[in-house]
Amino acid sequence: MNEQYISYEDYQRENEMDAYNRACGMNINQSRERMINEIKQLKFSITELGLYLDTHPNDTRALAMHREYCNRYRRLVDQYQKLYGPLTILFPCNKWRWIEEPWPWERGNY
Repeated sequence: MNEQYISYEDYQRENEMDAYNRACGMNINQSRERMINEIKQLKFSITELGLYLDTHPNDTRALAMHREYCNRYRRLVDQYQKLYGPLTILFPCNKWRWIEEPWPWERGNY
């Protein structure tokens, strides 16, 4: 069995997110949108830090930030995909879920 365990810190953060969502009256679509936005922000930060590190390879603070953002990105992407399905075709899952989601023109958000 390939179970993944989360740290107490992550568990606490998830509980805080759930409490925040309830307190703000956020529904699941708002929570999903917030997760997508954070994924995009982390991906941007990782890319920019990578470009910076190309010219400043000995900057230990930037290296640490890059590592932290990569770890957060992986955890968030995994969490998102467990809840909502794959983000792209590059992220495999146990079930082919592409056809289960509404198409962009079916969402009314175009």
